Amino acid sequence: MKEGPDIARIGTLIGDPARANMLTALMGGQALTATELAQAAGVTLQTASSHLSKLEDGGLVSQRKQGRHRYFALTDAATGTLLEAIMGFAASRGHLRHRPGPKDPALRKARVCYDHLAGDYGVRMLDSLMRRGTIVSTGDDLRVTEEGRSNLLAIGIDLDRLSSSRRPLCKSCLDWSERRSHLAGTLGKALLSRFLDQGWGKRSVDSRAIHFTSRGESQFLALFPLE
Repeated sequence: MKEGPDIARIGTLIGDPARANMLTALMGGQALTATELAQAAGVTLQTASSHLSKLEDGGLVSQRKQGRHRYFALTDAATGTLLEAIMGFAASRGHLRHRPGPKDPALRKARVCYDHLAGDYGVRMLDSLMRRGTIVSTGDDLRVTEEGRSNLLAIGIDLDRLSSSRRPLCKSCLDWSERRSHLAGTLGKALLSRFLDQGWGKRSVDSRAIHFTSRGESQFLALFPLE
């Protein structure tokens, strides 16, 4: 195609294995140094710096300086949504990288997808919210109902404050492990922050997994029933 969006460039940027590993490492929503990303990609620091420069030029990552260090992060939530969708598409076509170990079931159960909850628990949360009428589908997107606003306020989620953001309030995001949608947008971010602030779970130090406490898991399952 001679005119229109250049998907070939984006595909090339994401398609390199080292850059793909770097982007996956940043899917946890945390800013990482070039050294940390070099380790995630399995390349030298010099090579990592070259890759990061290309990703920054392509609008996929951004950097900020703090003291003597430079930190890199995904540019925005749209980048995270794009990567999760590609992961879901790859999984649905059988293109999987197998890394057996204890992290695999933990990641599938609950993990961070840029800034919101993904995995089995993320999909369960959206299913429950839709079954109770808190959120309804509007075709290509999601909307909070009037009853839903009251339900969310009761658990400490102020939609008026969230609605002031330029980001969508509710957005579906294809989950790569469940191959169904979980909740993204500012509401998805606020709910995940709420769970972590209340001590229901904590993020893994070396992966995107979220480990719920026994008490936190009980409260999560009670708050988002499927029956």
